[in-house]
Amino acid sequence: MKSLAGQFLVASPHLRDPNFAHSVVLMLQHEEQGALGVVINRPGDKTVDEVWEMIGSEPCGCDQLVHVGGPVPGPLIALHDQKKHSEREILPKLYMSMQKDAIDAIVREKKARFRLFSGHSGWGGGQLENEMRVGGWLTTPAQPSAVFADPDGLWKSVCGEIGRRIIAPNIPADRMPKDPNLN
Repeated sequence: MKSLAGQFLVASPHLRDPNFAHSVVLMLQHEEQGALGVVINRPGDKTVDEVWEMIGSEPCGCDQLVHVGGPVPGPLIALHDQKKHSEREILPKLYMSMQKDAIDAIVREKKARFRLFSGHSGWGGGQLENEMRVGGWLTTPAQPSAVFADPDGLWKSVCGEIGRRIIAPNIPADRMPKDPNLN
């Protein structure tokens, strides 16, 4: 089994699970025992400051939304660019942290790029592979810039990139017209 850690898992248009409709999941871990990821294109309705107030922490002055990482409850997960506060490197210069002190330091770091996720996406051993076998998911190499990109339109953009690679695998992306109708 080839690990999908560090890949985007992209919901196919035929995926029926409403938890994942039009989602792009960054795979954080994928082993025979199961898989773990976070949906990167689903902003929540609470800001970091509001969440900090709810858990009784000092305000951090951050109005960034906390994203919904998936339907499985769990601790906050931070994806960020701060190596000194990292627990694991997911992609080159993209790190993950789950420890409260590390996340608190990240959100207070003025120059940090980060996203916080409440909840995560998880699959038991073989479950994800079965969903992929029936066409529920597509995969593509993850890009750190997409993790921090505007979530609106991300699914469509990533699906377009997957389609381009399937249809014209030998043509560099910069030589393809943005609108195929221009051909």
